[in-house]
Parts: sequence; C-alpha cells; structure tokens
Amino acid sequence: MHISADRLAHVRAAMAAQGLAGFLVPRSDEHLGEYVPPRGERLAWLTGFTGSAGLAVVLADAAAVWSDGRYVLQLAAQTDGALWERLHLTDSPPPAWIATHIGAGELGYDPWLHSEEGLKPFRDAGVALRAVARNPVDVAWTDRPAPPADPAVPHALVYAGASSAEKREQIAENLRAARQDAAIISDPASIAWLLNIRGSDVESTPFALGFCIARADGNVDLFMDPRKLPGETRAWLGNNVAIAERAALPAALAALSGQRVRVDPAGTAAWFADRLREAGAVVVAGADPCLLPKACKNQVEQKGARAAHARDAVALTRFLHWVRGAAGHETEISAATRLQAFRAQGELFRGDSFAAISGAGEHGAIMHYRVTEETNRPLRANEIYLIDSGGQYLDGTTDVTRTVWTGPGAPPDEARDRFTRVLKGHIAIAVAIFPENVAGVRLDAFARAALWQAGLDYDHGTGHGVGSYLSVHEGPVSISPHLRPATIAQGMILSNEPGYYLPGAYGIRIENLVLVRRATRPKYPRPRGCRRFA
Repeated sequence: MHISADRLAHVRAAMAAQGLAGFLVPRSDEHLGEYVPPRGERLAWLTGFTGSAGLAVVLADAAAVWSDGRYVLQLAAQTDGALWERLHLTDSPPPAWIATHIGAGELGYDPWLHSEEGLKPFRDAGVALRAVARNPVDVAWTDRPAPPADPAVPHALVYAGASSAEKREQIAENLRAARQDAAIISDPASIAWLLNIRGSDVESTPFALGFCIARADGNVDLFMDPRKLPGETRAWLGNNVAIAERAALPAALAALSGQRVRVDPAGTAAWFADRLREAGAVVVAGADPCLLPKACKNQVEQKGARAAHARDAVALTRFLHWVRGAAGHETEISAATRLQAFRAQGELFRGDSFAAISGAGEHGAIMHYRVTEETNRPLRANEIYLIDSGGQYLDGTTDVTRTVWTGPGAPPDEARDRFTRVLKGHIAIAVAIFPENVAGVRLDAFARAALWQAGLDYDHGTGHGVGSYLSVHEGPVSISPHLRPATIAQGMILSNEPGYYLPGAYGIRIENLVLVRRATRPKYPRPRGCRRFA
C-alpha cells in the first residue's frame, strides 16, 4: 500500500471513531502562521504537499487538497492524484466543495488550528462543524516529532531600537484607549517583537513558540516551556513578565472572567475565544495590537535593515559573478549552497530567511519551487535561471530575487520582452509617490500595467511586509489584488516583486525591498502628507 494511502486510511479510522463525516487538515499549526515546526507539519505528513499555504479535507469516500496559484505545479507533483483531488483555493473554494460532498454528517476541526474567521465560510456554506478534542491526524501520526526545545534568547537593544518595557507600555496604552483589559497574543513574531527575544523553533525564522496575555497595566503572561527560558533570558524579560507552562493557559483564561479581552478573529486559534466565553469574559474582536507597531520599523531597525542589505548585496554580487560560469558545471542545489556560503562570510549572518527558490528553466516557472535531491537539475547553457533568496542577520532580514540568462548565446526576443515588462512594473513600484492611508491593493496595478498591455499577468501578490530579524513574510500590509484592512504607513519595509511565468519553460521575477518614507522632494505639487518608497 502507498504510504500516503496508508496514512489516509488511519485518519479515516480515527474520524469514524469520533463519528465524523469529514475532517479539515490545515497547513497551519496552533499559531496559525506560515512557519511551522516539524511537529506541526500535518498537511505534509498526510498528503505529501510541502507548500506554505494549503488545506485538505478527508471524507469517508473522497479527499481533496487545495493551494493557491504559487503552488499549482508543486501540488500536482507532490500529491497522489488517485487519492487526492487537487484544487485551487480561489477557483474551487473548499466550503463549496465540502458542502456538495459531505452530505448530512459533521465536519470535524481542531479548534487549535483554525481561527473563527477561517471557520466562518464553512458555516456560511451550511456545513455542520464540530470541534474535536483529539485531532485524527495526531492519532494516526504515531511517530510525530517532539516539540522544539531550543532556548529563547535576548534580542539586544542595539538591534531592537526600543526596550520591551517601552513596547509593552505602547500596547497597554492601545488597550486602555479601547477600554480593553487584555489581549491574546498567539503570533510568535509578535511575542518576539514585544519581549525582544528570538529563538530557533522553526526553520529560517528566529521564533520561540509560545503564547502571551498582554494586559492593560503593561504586564505580560508568557506561556512557554520554562526549560526554554534560561536564567539570562528570564533576567532579560524582567519582573513584569510572568512565565508559565502552556498547560496553565486554561486556568489563566478562566481568571479573565468578566474582563474585556481582545482576540484577533483571523490570527488566533478559535480555542481561545471558546474558552474565554465559557469563562464569562467579553471577547472583543480586534487585530493583534503588535502587528502595526511591529511593521513600522523604528530608526534603529531601519538603519539595521540598510546595513544588512549592504552586506547581503556584497554576497549577491559575488554570487552573480560566480553564476556566469555555472552553466554545465553546477546544479540548482549547488548554486543555492554557494550563495548561502557567500552570505555566511558577512557579519551578523544567522542563516537563510527562507529556503532559496533556485529554479533553472522550467523550474523557475514554479513560483515557490523548492529544490530537492529528486528534482535537482543542472544549470544549462542558454536558459533562464531564477534565484529568490534571503538572509537573516541580527540587524535585519533580506529577501531578493534575480533572474539570470545563463548564455553564452543571446536570450530570445520573447524572454527579453517579458523581462522588460516585469522590470517596468518593478520600477513603477519603486518610484511610486502616493497619499497617506493608501492600501496596497491600490498600488498593485502599477506593477502589472506593462504586462497587462500584452495580455499577461502573474498569480501572486506584488509585495509583502518583511520583519526586522523576524518573518520574511510579515503583515498586516501587502501589495496585492486582495484588499487588506491595514494601510501602508511610514517605516514599513515591503517587498517589490512582480513576475511572469511560462509553465514548462521559465520564470521571471525581480525583487528588492522598499522602505516607506515621507516624500521630501516631489517633482510636482502633491497633497499634504504623501508617502513614497525608498
């Protein structure tokens, strides 16, 4: 029996034991983010799909797995079509598919792995949902890895630019202004920013996984395995940060009875709101209070980002010189390894900010391609090679993409045209001047205009936020066709990465990071308070 078929059978048996007609398996773990430790890779374990965005549903006699446009080709390559129907999240929304396949039974979900907002479309579609006490995947996954155990460490003020006490008071003022007593913080990036700590619990991103209750008096309760908090870190956190095991969370939530507690309905597991309501607390829907101040980098963080990018540029320049002679001698893996080695020679380097997308020829058309020993292929002469990569430095996070023609011959006219159109879009974003309170959706078309003129487009966003020695993908703002409630603000660092992809042939993407700053020397009269990228 195929290993995936065997695992699917065991999950179905665990579902049947709980009287479920189906079960939802998301990509996310308890923190509902993109970054998942090996213990949380339930979707990959069950389906074989390793992309960073996806969802599966298991029914008694059918199963389907979804992802977005970045992973269409990867989804088809990594999953067994005899077991899984492979679908696009936008073109074939999961709630509609489930509603037509599940019949009258209940669809189970793990309340630790879904937000209230994420569950709403299923309820709106008429699907009967039931929260389960034991995840069927966890029942079937008998050799599931242990929780990460590496220590959380201080993030020095010379890099953070503001103390944890200052940040906690900023959040407390926000809560007091909203007449709220506390907020649930479940995003590891928010916890890392708020407490000025970093860790190594997930690949490529310096997270220490845990949960927080931030209070309106400036105190914080941190729920994290105490073994992950050595004496130096406890002293760094100070007396206003109480430390407890994750097992203490239910009692801590019960103690909030009668209080007004903010819970992010999109970014926090539904389990929290369920427990708070049971305890008699007033759940107030609201965004994680750390998201916006974390995204607006202070002057120290901006200076650090520039310094990190200067060192990163040296490594990338050395790599681009090296890669000119790589065709016929190197592979996708060896090229990515060489770039990492160049970066490692720079000061303050702590590792890649994500697994490099090193795609030659047709692999470059897979937007989030991740080379493996099975897919690794050589860089050949006269083809397009795409390398999307970044570094984690103590003073900043980088993310950059370059598209290279390997030569020695000249690239075809079509490839030149596509590259030029992508470059025009990239420049349009880089020089954009715009009013305050503009959402990224209003800038996205600037990057696509030259492609649209030729009837072309790309199926991913144009830009995302980038953290400060944190997540390479950071909210709450994006530049994309999808409206986000937060608007672009001064101090944000965003990616600028339009592209073009011809499946089976090549991919083109050009990416730099841009800093949002006040426009000081406009070339024409502008409304008061305009912003620009730098």
